[in-house]
Parts: sequence; structure tokens; C-alpha cells
Amino acid sequence: MSGREDGRRADVLCLRFSRIGGGPVEGAAYEGMLALLGTFTPVVEAAPPDTALADVRGALRYFGQDARGLASLIRVRALALHGVDCAIGAAENPLLARAAARLAAPGATFVVPGGEGAAFLAPRPVVALEGVGAATARTLCGYGLDSVGKVAAAPLATLQRISGVRAGRELWERANGVDRSSVVPNAAARSIASERSFPRDELDPEQHRRALLSLTEELGVRLRGDGQVCRSLAVSVRFADRKGYSTLTRSRTLPEPTAHSAALTALAYRVHESFGLQRARVRGIGLRAEGLTDAERAAHQLTFDPADERARRIEAVSDRLRARFGPQAVKPGRLAA
Repeated sequence: MSGREDGRRADVLCLRFSRIGGGPVEGAAYEGMLALLGTFTPVVEAAPPDTALADVRGALRYFGQDARGLASLIRVRALALHGVDCAIGAAENPLLARAAARLAAPGATFVVPGGEGAAFLAPRPVVALEGVGAATARTLCGYGLDSVGKVAAAPLATLQRISGVRAGRELWERANGVDRSSVVPNAAARSIASERSFPRDELDPEQHRRALLSLTEELGVRLRGDGQVCRSLAVSVRFADRKGYSTLTRSRTLPEPTAHSAALTALAYRVHESFGLQRARVRGIGLRAEGLTDAERAAHQLTFDPADERARRIEAVSDRLRARFGPQAVKPGRLAA
């Protein structure tokens, strides 16, 4: 069924920003891009450090454009006013728009027509489905569900037996292109990010790990202070290559939503090691905590591990000391040396 026949349109845009000539879009430039989007629609949701969602159904009518035409208009103004290029995904909901944006090259728009979300997702590997981490993907592949299309075609009851009642239903809906969320203007951030830059190209892997440790400690403190937990981490590494500088980014899902610094650090180290950049000349490392939710709504699986429980108690005491004496009052020994 076409988008025209079922009434659905590609009226949600996901925009990934990048500077002309390379480099991240951050700070004032990122705020400028959000302001630019605000001239087209008031329904803009920031997803730092370099992404935003926009519900443009009203703008499509006002400008007399379809999604591709409006995306081109936004891109021209972004280039002219901010020197920023955009890779844009357009679809009927945020889930599909984000998936489309990941396939769009800078300067291009990838449109998923209304009603064609399931067909668009079907040939992709199951690990490419939003919310599916490596462990879940391995489990699904063990049952022969190695593509999004196979997951979408599986009986709901089967997925619920594999993943649990709630997770199984969410998995089935996502595989079928169903997303019940909407673009929320001025919503609390669904991600928080921080980065460390080196004064020169840094070759020492130990300095890279120190930067990651510093970042996970910072994000963990911020999450706990805000009463939030995150579902996944994205690690970005900017390094020198033959073209100048390149940035690699990979995201991994945590075993459970958490703000526990030790869990964040362990995952950040694994993601960083997966880049295989042992001899890279690294200029900066960034970390983004994604999929934020209220800590009170997240379940913590009891491990009965005395070391883990002791670490959490120490962490709680450290947070109270930081709140009283400042953020530098307590830090890991490796960072204090």
C-alpha cells in the first residue's frame, strides 16, 4: 500500500549535521542549526551532539513541498548561513527517520515513503534495528532470526518467549516499522554527551583510556545527579589519517539501563577496543549516553556480587561528597595520579 493510499506521509525528518571540510558541529553551531529548524517548524527535538528530529507536517503544507523538497531547502540555508551540511532521513515516524538518516550521505536525503517502513527495514541485519544490541542479536540469530524481515514475520508470541513480554512486543513493532513515540519539542534530552580533546595527536593508548575513564565518570555523575539512567553508549574517536582527520562512532547497548560508572567504563573500553586503533594518532574522544530514562522506572538486576554492591555504595558516598565539596572532591585513583 502506498503512502498516498493509507494516508501516511514522510513528515518526520532526522538531520545529521557535519561541517564542510570535516569536523563536528557543536556548541554555537549546533544551537544555530536548531534555531534554523525552528524557522520551519516549532516541533524540533535536539539529539546532541550532531542530530535533531523535526516534525514538518505543517511546514510541508506551508512551503508547498514534499519531504525531499523541504529537506533541500533546509540544506541550502544550513550551508549558506552556517557552513553546515546535512544528511537527512525522512519517514513517517522517528524510528524510520533515524534509520533513513544513517543511510543518507552528507548532502543527500533518504526518503522512506509512507506505509513502506516494514519493507525498508526487512533486508537489514537484525543488529541494525534500533534498540537491538550485540547480545540480543546473537540470541535472535540463534533462532534463525538474522534479518529484520524475519523478526517482523515471526509470531509475536515467539518473540515474547525469547525476549520477554514487553521487550518482545517492542521488538516486533520496531521490526514492522511501528514507532509510538513522537517528536517532542523542548523535551528533556534523550542523550547527554561530553568529549576530551588532546593538545596534539596522542599515540599513547593509556592516555586514550584515561580520557574514556574521565568521560564515563563525568557522565555517570551527571546521570545520577539528574535521576536518570542510559540504555546505550556511543563512543567517537577523531584521529589523523591521509585525508586529514576522520571520526569513527560506534554505539553499544548496555546489559541493563544504568548510571553506574563502572558499567559505563567497561562498555566504553570494549567499544574503543573494537575500533582497532592501537597506533592511531588520536586528537579527541567523545562519549554520548543515549536512551535516557528515569532511574525510578528502570529495573536493576541483582547480581549478588559483593564487589559490585560495595562499588555502588562507594559511588553513592562519592556523589554526596561531590555535591558538598565540588565535582573534583572525589575522582578515581588513575585520574588523580
